[in-house]
Amino acid sequence: MQFISISRRLTERFSNDQFAAHIEAERERVRELYRDGVVRSIWSRKDVAGAVMLLECADEDSARAAVSSLPLAQRRMLEVQILPLGPYPAFSPPEKREPQTADHGLS
Repeated sequence: MQFISISRRLTERFSNDQFAAHIEAERERVRELYRDGVVRSIWSRKDVAGAVMLLECADEDSARAAVSSLPLAQRRMLEVQILPLGPYPAFSPPEKREPQTADHGLS
């Protein structure tokens, strides 16, 4: 199952020096998760300090555990949202489409 993790550094609570002290460990952990196939893609946010990751995990608990293993998350230096993803219904045959939980007029 795929998930999007949207994180924001809590720059209002922590200094640049505090983030810098853990950034190499953060990058190393992300590389490990990428190597293990958990992180499929990662992007830097351009609106605020943070990242967006595409995760491949068995379930939401596994996705949360992966993100929680990041050094900045362990130190509560991040605000994180995890969103579950499903197939886009317009690309599936009608008989295989899952019911949508929110109607955004896109299906």
